[in-house]
Amino acid sequence: MPYLNLARARTQRGFTLIEVLVVVVIMGLLIGLIGPNVLGQVDKARVTTARADLATLASALDMYKLDNHFYPTTDQGLEALVSKPSSSPAPKNWNSQGYLKGSEIPLDPWEGEYVYFSPGDGSKPYDLLSLGADGREGGEGYSADISVWDN
Repeated sequence: MPYLNLARARTQRGFTLIEVLVVVVIMGLLIGLIGPNVLGQVDKARVTTARADLATLASALDMYKLDNHFYPTTDQGLEALVSKPSSSPAPKNWNSQGYLKGSEIPLDPWEGEYVYFSPGDGSKPYDLLSLGADGREGGEGYSADISVWDN
């Protein structure tokens, strides 16, 4: 019988502390090298998503203007794309299905609201933008504002 216990003890041998430390160091190196690249891709994807959302909202605003001969006012906002505004100027040919799929204005990828002003600055009929990662005007890098008029 002692022979069976000795055989079982040899087959249930665990990892040594050195083996565990080597694996932890290797995983730390991989995370340190790959992690920043993956996180950078997430930020780029958010900017790309914001640009796509802005293009969709701009198309909906253009359709609104085609139907009603003017863009929604700043007070009417982007909400005019999903529900008929009751404030002046009231749209006479508002599309009963709205101008966006769904019944909500999307949030930007950082969970902030898109900003809309009409009329816009200078020669632009309106301003439409995301405030970026920081949710405030201005900023640099991924915190910079993203405008529908940016290239």
